[in-house]
Amino acid sequence: MTLSTSLGLRSLQQLRRAWVEVEQGALSRITGKVRAGLPADDLHLIRRQIDECLSEVGGAASARGRATRLGGVYLGLNTQGRAHFLQLLANEYGVDTDALRNATRHWLALTAVDDAEADRKVLLAAEEQLRQILKSPRVRLLSQFNDLPEGIKFLVDMRAELIEAKGEDIALQAFDREFRDLLASWFDVGFLELRRITWNAPATLLETLAEHEAVHAIRSWQDIKHRLAASDRRCYAFIHPQMPNDPLIFVWVALTAGIAERINDLLRVDHRELDPAKVDTAVFYSISATQPGLDGVGFGSFLIKQVVDRLNRDYKQLKNFTTLSPMPGFRSWINERLDKSKAGEQEHPRVTEALQALREAGALQRMFSDRSWLRDHAALERARQPLLILAAHYLVQEKRGQGARDQVANFHLSNGASVDRLNFPGDIARRGQERAAGLMVNYRYRLKDIEANHESYHDSGEIAQSRTISSLLKTRISV
Repeated sequence: MTLSTSLGLRSLQQLRRAWVEVEQGALSRITGKVRAGLPADDLHLIRRQIDECLSEVGGAASARGRATRLGGVYLGLNTQGRAHFLQLLANEYGVDTDALRNATRHWLALTAVDDAEADRKVLLAAEEQLRQILKSPRVRLLSQFNDLPEGIKFLVDMRAELIEAKGEDIALQAFDREFRDLLASWFDVGFLELRRITWNAPATLLETLAEHEAVHAIRSWQDIKHRLAASDRRCYAFIHPQMPNDPLIFVWVALTAGIAERINDLLRVDHRELDPAKVDTAVFYSISATQPGLDGVGFGSFLIKQVVDRLNRDYKQLKNFTTLSPMPGFRSWINERLDKSKAGEQEHPRVTEALQALREAGALQRMFSDRSWLRDHAALERARQPLLILAAHYLVQEKRGQGARDQVANFHLSNGASVDRLNFPGDIARRGQERAAGLMVNYRYRLKDIEANHESYHDSGEIAQSRTISSLLKTRISV
């Protein structure tokens, strides 16, 4: 094929695409059908449907029908089209600023008058007007979707797409905050059911657990059966009544004799089930959320507390409530420290000494990637003390704002736990080595201390810790 022939074919293909777009645009104008990418030419069709939903003309059945049609249009859009839809809501269906300005002036004028009871009714009416104006048209629209079958799930998925699309766009960010607050009112913990998930649950629910397990991957049906059906294993989840087969967040629990040190002991499917009479500890070894659209809707902290209450009621002999948790940010923190050291920046003496000890032990080059390192017992013993010192420092001393830098630590500490014990090696899987050189940590939930720990952490960032952790923070290494 000659170059001129190739260019000619390409021109014909471009022309054909252009003609198809013109044809689709014409059909859209004639039929009122919105194209999947929601181009600018089709936005007027969406505006018309949104405005009809907001007009509240007719009864409840009419409103439901309009919302259903608009929801169907949204579901028919592709990723680009949905982003355009959300952008339209963000830019054109927020609070009416002119109305808000006038209502605020009216309210301020009323509050400046000292005439008591005669004006109270007028003042309350002005406050009500402000509340109504502050409820934006887009929030009223979203509330209509909530009344549809599976409408709450539709909205949760819509917000997930908004989170994905918002980036640095301030209008989309403002819309997202408004959307989050709306969902928070519908997903208040008082509306949620704490449910134990068993092996007899619907297959779709079990698949959801497997798909969203974020900490220790579920590799087979035998694996998930072990976690659900073994007599010393439990799974609990928060369920919303309108999403009965979609657990919002779930936690895996192992009932053990003593506090677990190694995650493999809890995950292996051939473990010998424990005699219930010997159980004295509940170990929370994985917590996962399933709905990205509920990011920032804070019911996760209530899950642990309610599960502790349930287990404490069901197993009177339980003495310990603890986690066996990863340290997902440890490696990146170590790398930052090494970069600062190369740049000649000052570091805490404890950190400098421990890093030097690891360097001399040959661990820095191996501990995050060399799979043979975790089988080299002599190498592990040389690295043990400096690694534990660094881990204790990272968990207790390294902060993001007032809270712990490590996101898992922040979650448990904000719930009232304490940093109890470090385990090395606690996770010999590849992911555990890559993230934290095999380190894991137990966060301890002592019933009598939970509230005080929570308040101290929330008020001043104070981190509750065991004597073992405190001792590590005082240990010095000779270099």
